[in-house]
Amino acid sequence: MHHLVEIFLQLGLLILGLGILGAVAGRFGISAIPLYLLAGLAFGTGGLHDLEQIASFLDIGAEIGIVLLLFTLGLEYTPRELLGTMRTSWRGAIVDLVLNASPGVICALLLGWGPLAAVVFGGVTYISSSGIIAKVVSDLGWLGNRETPTVLSLLVAEDLVMAIYLPIVTTVLAGLAFAQAAWGLALALLAVGAAFFVAARGGTMLSRFLDSPSDEILMLKVLGVILVVAGLAEQVHVSAAVGAFFVGIALSGDVSHTAERTLEPLKNLFAAVFFVNFGLQTDPRSLPPVLAIAALLAVVTIGTKFATAWWAARHSGAAFTGRLRAGLVLLPRGEFSIVIAGLGVAAGLDSELGAMAAAYVLIMAAVGPLAPRLADPISAKRRARMRARRLKAGATTGPAA
Repeated sequence: MHHLVEIFLQLGLLILGLGILGAVAGRFGISAIPLYLLAGLAFGTGGLHDLEQIASFLDIGAEIGIVLLLFTLGLEYTPRELLGTMRTSWRGAIVDLVLNASPGVICALLLGWGPLAAVVFGGVTYISSSGIIAKVVSDLGWLGNRETPTVLSLLVAEDLVMAIYLPIVTTVLAGLAFAQAAWGLALALLAVGAAFFVAARGGTMLSRFLDSPSDEILMLKVLGVILVVAGLAEQVHVSAAVGAFFVGIALSGDVSHTAERTLEPLKNLFAAVFFVNFGLQTDPRSLPPVLAIAALLAVVTIGTKFATAWWAARHSGAAFTGRLRAGLVLLPRGEFSIVIAGLGVAAGLDSELGAMAAAYVLIMAAVGPLAPRLADPISAKRRARMRARRLKAGATTGPAA
């Protein structure tokens, strides 16, 4: 009984606290994500109070949060739209890999961690946080913007790179045969291809199966399918979020709208749990020794990721505002970066790698939700300056005419 009391008290106070933090963020017109991260940091390992009683719930809830965020993002696009965007954005995906993995590789080599740690840390700085980006795009109402498919195609490309990268890195870290990595890679690519084919060809059938006159039944069906597909995706070394994303793009018509509406409260709850749990994984005592280097690395990779998204959005035909939004929204690193660093630490690489990754990701996860809000004010000021120049030029040439 006492155990149950502790669970209810910790979970209740945590959710209530998140509600208060969300209200504070709304009052000042800022994203609640950095506040959720700080709350997790305050109550994580070495923090103010241990939340061990609900740790298992938070771990599972965090994974569900990522899955639901990516499912919701997938609802906004059709397979044809996604494929068309990916065909025009493959160059951006290559630029993304080169520009954003390189800082991590160079940093690890300069710190003397060795080549294998450099490969691992390159993955940490490369991969953006799909969960944070999906939440920011949704909160800012940018789902229908012209630049959003470009951002989405880069995220999907990053997850496909992870489908290649993770089996190989995991095998190398474990000292297993390369043939096992090749088998895992082939299985992952086959699963992604099959998921895209089913989403493109079987979407109508899936929508018909899930359709129901009852919101309750539809919610249960959709949530069940999402979690099953996410589990199968993880089984074949593909991100669960990618699996959920393909379920989203497979749905169409009234079913997709109803599913989005009925799952919205669950998505918001578990998304908040995801951000808190992210902070809970970090021991704040490990951060000060590496904070300066992590901050410098953050500055460098803010520049490289911004340049990547700006370049890709420009080539997709986005105007200045769209390029700016794309560059700023793609900044945050998150869940995948921590997973990659955790693999390296568990394999016995330099222990400083884990602390550095945690500090770096916390900085990027905090900056990520705030930076996109600067896009529209910057764009508005630019338009005002351009109007002023035109008026000045007109006033100068007017008398001469």
